[in-house]
Amino acid sequence: METLLEVQEKITPMPRIGDSAPSFQAVTTQGMINFPDDYKGQWVILFSHPADFTPVCTSEFMTFAKLEGKFANANCKLVGLSIDGLYSHIAWLRTIKDKIEFKGMKNMEVKFPLIEDITMEIAKKYGMIQPGESKTQAVRAVFFIDPHGIIRAVIYYPLSLGRNFDEIYRALIAMQTADEFSVATPADWQPGDDVIVPPAGSCGTAKERVESANGEMECTDWFFCTRKLDKKKVLDTVLKN
Repeated sequence: METLLEVQEKITPMPRIGDSAPSFQAVTTQGMINFPDDYKGQWVILFSHPADFTPVCTSEFMTFAKLEGKFANANCKLVGLSIDGLYSHIAWLRTIKDKIEFKGMKNMEVKFPLIEDITMEIAKKYGMIQPGESKTQAVRAVFFIDPHGIIRAVIYYPLSLGRNFDEIYRALIAMQTADEFSVATPADWQPGDDVIVPPAGSCGTAKERVESANGEMECTDWFFCTRKLDKKKVLDTVLKN
């Protein structure tokens, strides 16, 4: 029997923020996909779940199905993955639609693709199999991939913990805002909150920034400056009309 170390050595390390998203072809519940080429020009949330017909995963898929239009309005597609087979996926998603009710959600039809990965090849490419948690199930990984196919953020959850979907959406909008307005977003940022102006690159600029800060920008020190960014302006920019 292989030791934990031997198993870990066979697994490809998790892609990092800033890396190109590993490419693959896969069978899904919505047909074949070529990833990430099929999604050029769009953001993608690629997420894994441990297994079909499990309660935490069921609650998550119902929530993603409910929010799919909201993510689409932010130019973001959803793509799910588990190491179960295609027919298991289809049967599970049909059961969700026909039988399951959760937090007032029922008759939820999952229209985004769910990848078949019975060989675990894709899960291993993305570091979704973590032997310390499970050798045979993918953990709850969330990869945010931008329109250029670059991984921009990664969130990992253990098998027992359902994801926070408000945070997933908040992170997506925050990254899009940072890109569009060349700013950073502080802790707990929501559209309409002040944003952070990137730090000054030189001592002279820092001094000038503090001395000349006006109503448009507020500096409490040379490295910590914020400015207002109207919520409507943010949403009009990052969301589709």
